[in-house]
Amino acid sequence: MNIYGIDLSKEKFDVSFLDKGKERKKIVPNNFKGICKFLKLLTDDSLLVAEHTGSYGDLLVHLCYQYNIKIALVSGYNIKHSLGLQRGKSDSKDAYRIRKYGVRFYEELHLAVPKHESVKELKELYVLREQLSKSRKSLLLGHEARKQSPSKSIAAYQSYKRAISNLEEEIGTIEIEIEKVIQNNKELKDNYQLITSITGIGPVIANNLIIKTENFKRISTAKKAAAFAGVCPYPNSSGKMSWKAKTSHIADKKLKSLLFLAAKTAVTHNKEYSLYAKRKKLEGKPYYLIMNNVSNKMLRTVYGIIQSRKPYDLKHICNDPRKKVCPKVSDLSQQGESSNGLN
Repeated sequence: MNIYGIDLSKEKFDVSFLDKGKERKKIVPNNFKGICKFLKLLTDDSLLVAEHTGSYGDLLVHLCYQYNIKIALVSGYNIKHSLGLQRGKSDSKDAYRIRKYGVRFYEELHLAVPKHESVKELKELYVLREQLSKSRKSLLLGHEARKQSPSKSIAAYQSYKRAISNLEEEIGTIEIEIEKVIQNNKELKDNYQLITSITGIGPVIANNLIIKTENFKRISTAKKAAAFAGVCPYPNSSGKMSWKAKTSHIADKKLKSLLFLAAKTAVTHNKEYSLYAKRKKLEGKPYYLIMNNVSNKMLRTVYGIIQSRKPYDLKHICNDPRKKVCPKVSDLSQQGESSNGLN
């Protein structure tokens, strides 16, 4: 298999590959014409390994899918911490290091596929909504600070009111468009309804989960989702020394904060989570550890209803799996009578 290392940038990308055992370099324009011309030269057994740099590689992934060329996107953090001590940095050297990573860790590579159009549109709308919400929050905080001033500008106040009104109108329009995207896709609609049936999870958290997990296809298990969100504890020990398990700082902080808010709501309004939090409190657990455990439990609940395709039942209380429920004596006698009848 021919492995190509690719260092992506906005206008072009550097390619490192072997040709008859010799190291070769190539620069390809990062546009439709340049990528198509490059992909036509590749053989069917080629594998492209590129650093995940956000939107810069979307066109390359899409065209690789059209040309039936395999491509894997790798985190820059993984590449940097897997090749040992490195000196110097340039685009061509980075492409070479990415190719070396692909050769050494070939079995651990995951092939990339283009995102579904509905999920991609949902993500763009959600990101735009977050940007507008951040701008609105900034204006509101600035207005609160100006209230302490002994004199206020009427023109500034009127401009502030217009800006806030326009932002709220645009946010409302985007929320309507997000709802349309979800309603027009049956798979998104079904998963959205299942997730929001859980007390504590609203539209914002449901959309975030669908986007980050690519409708539960890229992150397919609750264990992986907990690690991605940073609510999964890891062991912390060395030799004879052992400390409390702790979560990793390498996580999606936005999703973690949303799950924390959902956990607070669930503990207040959901009987199952309320009892769970009380039990953890009686065990002497601190507050934030309890909320982290509740967030982890909520993710397991989300993936459970996604797999079972059944809405969440508010009155349902999950039994402790560590306790084995023994059958009643009457049940055993009935089973014995039925077996005697069969004999």
